[in-house]
Amino acid sequence: MDFKPIVLIVVTVIYIYNMALDAVRMRSAKNPVPMNVADIYDEETYHKWRAYHAEKTRFSVITTTVSFVITFLLLLFNVHAAFAGLFNKSDFMQLFAIIVLETLVEVAMLPFEWIEAMKIEEKYGFNRMTPKTFFIDQIKKFIISLALMTGIGALLMVVHQALGDWLILAFAGVMTLFILAIAFLFPFLSRIFNKFTPLEDGELKDKLTGLLEKNGYKVRAINVMDASRRSTKANAYFSGFGKMKTIVLYDTLVEAMTPDEICAVFAHELGHGLHKDTLRNQVLTAVQMIVLAVLAWLTLRTAGVFTSFGFSGINYGFALILIMNVEFALIAPLFGLITNYFSRKAEYAADAHAVKEGYGEALITALKTLARKDYADPAPSPLLIKLEYSHPSLSQRFTAIEKQIKPM
Repeated sequence: MDFKPIVLIVVTVIYIYNMALDAVRMRSAKNPVPMNVADIYDEETYHKWRAYHAEKTRFSVITTTVSFVITFLLLLFNVHAAFAGLFNKSDFMQLFAIIVLETLVEVAMLPFEWIEAMKIEEKYGFNRMTPKTFFIDQIKKFIISLALMTGIGALLMVVHQALGDWLILAFAGVMTLFILAIAFLFPFLSRIFNKFTPLEDGELKDKLTGLLEKNGYKVRAINVMDASRRSTKANAYFSGFGKMKTIVLYDTLVEAMTPDEICAVFAHELGHGLHKDTLRNQVLTAVQMIVLAVLAWLTLRTAGVFTSFGFSGINYGFALILIMNVEFALIAPLFGLITNYFSRKAEYAADAHAVKEGYGEALITALKTLARKDYADPAPSPLLIKLEYSHPSLSQRFTAIEKQIKPM
């Protein structure tokens, strides 16, 4: 059976789906703005946001189309097999050849990364990267991507060759542990790109420490990240597990908000920790790994998948590309629909914890500041929220927060 037409059709369907999402995004910008978020932007800034939103969406259409054309042509003309033919015939080197080719495709897309970061983001006042920082970041990303993809491909090869049809359980288990390890090591890995300094003593640190102590929550450190080296956008997050858990505040967040507003954002993040949302996310990750393992099992036991694209036998690198970029990409919207639903529920609960801590009003003003700095969509389409948003819309969050504040 020739699987090439099927794969090409799937790749095209994925592309059409992404184009449809961009069309929804474009229409979403014309939605009427709800009253409770009408003060996020003044009239001038709102028009600037719409211009930014439209330009980013149009550019997304271009980059997605270019990526689709490259992928389609590589598959159509069996370029993966031809490129692998330049390498040693060992299973590992054949795997590595495909990963190298995919990295070269990422390099080919580098001009688009440059335009987005150094032109569009610069035009609207978000970018703070120098060309040197941009290229150093890209080199680091390529190296990390090459190492990770090679490692995952090698893992797939070793497990399959050693266990055969037991691949499903073994690969799912090992990949889950691998993802957990990456999450555990994230505080160290993030230092490849950013510098972290302890939050200086003062009112803010005292308030954050008081919140932690009140809830019996311990962290290793409260750090400020030099996000301003790259962007004006702001954020805060928990990183690591157990005794390695760290609070990270963007320096742009510290500069833009009052201590109470930062405490409100932090109380929200603390709510995620107290509600064990990270653990729930790991369960969903394990389910995702099982799905990937089933796809890997089906792919590797179907020789025609490889011969259809010019290979004489199994190529584990090409299998990995098919599994992640074609097969799982086809079902990812359904998976995202489920995970985003639970994520939005968790966001409401985390907001409720901030209200419980007495930071309801401060959370609203903090979220407005974040939205203003990030140029968030004030009125996204309900369809877009269901399909793509891990958070409720700002209007939905404000409505829920205001209802919880009133009884208090």
